[in-house]
Amino acid sequence: MDVLMRMDEYLGEAGMPPTTFGRLAARDPRLVRDLRRDRRPRPPMMARLQSFLNRHHAGHQA
Repeated sequence: MDVLMRMDEYLGEAGMPPTTFGRLAARDPRLVRDLRRDRRPRPPMMARLQSFLNRHHAGHQA
């Protein structure tokens, strides 16, 4: 699944604003907006986002 799709799913489930997600996941409040505008994150950023989303998913599995 695409990272942007996973982020959108997370935002809907958590009721979290995109700016808050960006701050928590990557210390960048514009992250989601920029990704929606075709920003291409580098591998370290992708790893950070995947880690954040995986922790969220693990929390809902318990």
